[in-house]
Amino acid sequence: MRPVTLVTGASAGIGAALARVFAAHGHEVVLMARRGDRLAALAEEIVVAGHPRPIVLSVDLERADAVAALAAELEGRGVEPAIIVNNAGFGLMGRAAALDRREQLAMIDLNARALTELSLAFLDSLARHRGGILNVASVVAFAPGPWMAVYYATKAYVLSFSQALHAELADRGIRVTTLCPGPVPTEFQARAGFHVDRAQNLLLLPAERVAEIGYRAFMHGKRVVIAGAGNRILVFLLRLLPNALLLPLLDWGTRRVAGGS
Repeated sequence: MRPVTLVTGASAGIGAALARVFAAHGHEVVLMARRGDRLAALAEEIVVAGHPRPIVLSVDLERADAVAALAAELEGRGVEPAIIVNNAGFGLMGRAAALDRREQLAMIDLNARALTELSLAFLDSLARHRGGILNVASVVAFAPGPWMAVYYATKAYVLSFSQALHAELADRGIRVTTLCPGPVPTEFQARAGFHVDRAQNLLLLPAERVAEIGYRAFMHGKRVVIAGAGNRILVFLLRLLPNALLLPLLDWGTRRVAGGS
């Protein structure tokens, strides 16, 4: 079985940037997302850059049978994951009680359940190739998040789960790294329903830079990497402030971004 790097959520943003970075460093990549046309365009771009043609799989990870179908597809192509990059995810902004409940449960399905299943489904092949897992969380994993309560909670789960796996799988030679970016100019903001304000501009990093930071950290076996000096300072402050002070600040700041009241 030929080793490959599987990248979920590869149709845009950080996922597409991570696929480009892994391909540029000689990894054969499997591009996975729902939007097959976007994946095909990215695959062609990677080929034009002189790298091996990626495998393109249009899969909806919110489906309960998605990972089983993925495993069968990979086996049929004679490949198996050496590295899994769990990037697929989305956020929604608004009061949890007011947002569509089904959409919020779908967010949990994609951001947490699917990531967990993918992280655990291919451990034997990851160990065989001494590869690992790169899970994309966020700086918001370090705080509770009024107005994005479910999204913040899913990223806190990703951070906690991934750090535990880092310890559990070390003796099998499997690396597990959690990448925590701050705001990145991608389609994520439009789907979540907010704009990047002036204060957040100070923390912005392009997706390509975030992907390079994540790749280097993974290859060095780091447990957690926070992308960007400004975001590292932000996380330090989030950890320093008690929730009694932090929650009102986050509530006020997020409402401003959302245009709420």
